[in-house]
Amino acid sequence: MTDTPRQRRPRAPVPLRAGYKQLRHPFAPQAAFSGDEIAAMHDTALRVLENLGIRILLDEARSIFRAAGALVDDDSQMVRIGRDLVAEALSAAPRSIRLRAADPAHEQIFEPGAALFMAGSGCPNVTDALRGRRPGSRESFVETLRLQQSFDVIHMHGPSAEPQDVPIHLRHYTLMQEQLTNCTKPLFVYSRGRGQVAQSFEMIRLAHNLDDAAFQDGVWATTVINSNSPRQLDIPMARGIIDFARAGQLSLITPFCLAGAMAPVTVAGALVLQHAEALAGITLAQLARAGAPVAYGGFSSNVDMKSGSPAFGTPEHIRANLGSGQLARFIGLPWRSATGSASNAADAQGAAETVNALWAAMLAQATVTVHAAGWLEGGLSFGYEKFILDVEALQTLAELCRPAAADAAALAYDAIAEVAPGGHFFAAHHTMERYQTAFYAPLVADLSNHGLWTENGALRADQRATAIWQRTLAEFTPPPACKDAGARLAPYVAAQIAAGGMLPED
Repeated sequence: MTDTPRQRRPRAPVPLRAGYKQLRHPFAPQAAFSGDEIAAMHDTALRVLENLGIRILLDEARSIFRAAGALVDDDSQMVRIGRDLVAEALSAAPRSIRLRAADPAHEQIFEPGAALFMAGSGCPNVTDALRGRRPGSRESFVETLRLQQSFDVIHMHGPSAEPQDVPIHLRHYTLMQEQLTNCTKPLFVYSRGRGQVAQSFEMIRLAHNLDDAAFQDGVWATTVINSNSPRQLDIPMARGIIDFARAGQLSLITPFCLAGAMAPVTVAGALVLQHAEALAGITLAQLARAGAPVAYGGFSSNVDMKSGSPAFGTPEHIRANLGSGQLARFIGLPWRSATGSASNAADAQGAAETVNALWAAMLAQATVTVHAAGWLEGGLSFGYEKFILDVEALQTLAELCRPAAADAAALAYDAIAEVAPGGHFFAAHHTMERYQTAFYAPLVADLSNHGLWTENGALRADQRATAIWQRTLAEFTPPPACKDAGARLAPYVAAQIAAGGMLPED
């Protein structure tokens, strides 16, 4: 009788794969639209900004645009942005950005051609096979951070699971404290108001013992800026663009344009709206500080027209990803894409949705692909088994980023000569020299035959994933680079909590 996943105990160590830290895209970028069509999308987006404008709710942001020559109507909060301002902003934005990290081995160069992955982010719930679906907590936030830290193929930390047991005016302390004491990869900071952003930056400086000059020597913090499609930028998002730009930190400016809901029902129309909103945000960042690190963001898909729910991994999502890559290359900036899954479980639907979108992001040469591991329910849940299964897919792509040997030894003429017709290569000298490292060793996949699989418990992939995340968390120890961060942060956090914390900004 086989034991159930609940009864199963950690066994062998998890086979962690290394060497996935600075990946480059191995494939030529693919196109969903012609060059003329992409140029027309760009021109139409500029017409949207010039003639229709974008509503910007933050007074400070409208003042910045007015001073630069944009047409601003404070009564309606509408801002019309000339194409000359957009062109100047695109000229000023950097093409290559250094992402700093507590462990220099985890630093990244964020630029066109780089291939980075971020786990599923912003989920209010978590789910796993042992404890079921539940609201995100500080405990689950720490666990999901440790899973991110444990796999090289996750390059940037994201706010995987919201710790909802921490009050919102104190939550940013938890988000930063746990990243800084458990992780050594590039960090994430929410843009939830000037006060919370400033305190998060201060915690990074304290944890890593940085003065202001060292903090601005490269990017220590990244945020995601989501416009309120269609054609609106709210107060915390506009403030975040300004504050991150002035601090020299990175904004991934990403409209979330769902075709048929917050965007036109056609993929081309959704891309035009996405492009206009992204260009408005990029322009604001450069007006706040010329040369500020910023990235173009594309996260357009479609909705299910029967329910209104977001859909991912669909033909429309794939086409939008490819088109977003074309638009990013048209303006010459690094860019952020995303996978996604509407599935409610770590099942075949969830795998197909994520992998379809992941391949689209790779073929579109996304600089960073967000929600690449663990995302379920359209972002409402972070799945532990889903994370492990998605890591397998990411590691497969990462292997393809490594060039395949094709020298004389790899061409294997002597091995072919050694093996007689109808023979086999198992015992060939060429095989014996290489068999231990010749092929990728799966993290989750079971390649045994049916008999051996049955003897080992007949476990499905999601059940094997349960054991892997259990072992990963059981074996985790904070990295040496985090050693002193907790002691540096504790007095600051205690003082800020005693002072009442900091509410987010509406």
